[in-house]
Amino acid sequence: MAARTLVTNNIRSLRFAAGEMTQAELADRVSLTRQTIIAIEQGRYSPTLETAFQIARVFGVPLEEVFQYPDERADS
Repeated sequence: MAARTLVTNNIRSLRFAAGEMTQAELADRVSLTRQTIIAIEQGRYSPTLETAFQIARVFGVPLEEVFQYPDERADS
């Protein structure tokens, strides 16, 4: 089983805020499979930087509103 990534995301909440967009609809808009969207939402897969920007553009928000990466300096 693949390890979870440290990257977190708000894709599920953004989909619902965008008129309850389905995973399949988002997948079509960024040329991915629904299974890949599921894996990204669940934190089992980190998208490429290009794909991350494409997803952010679908929702019309900055990349940081979709994806977050922990600031390790804050833990020190």
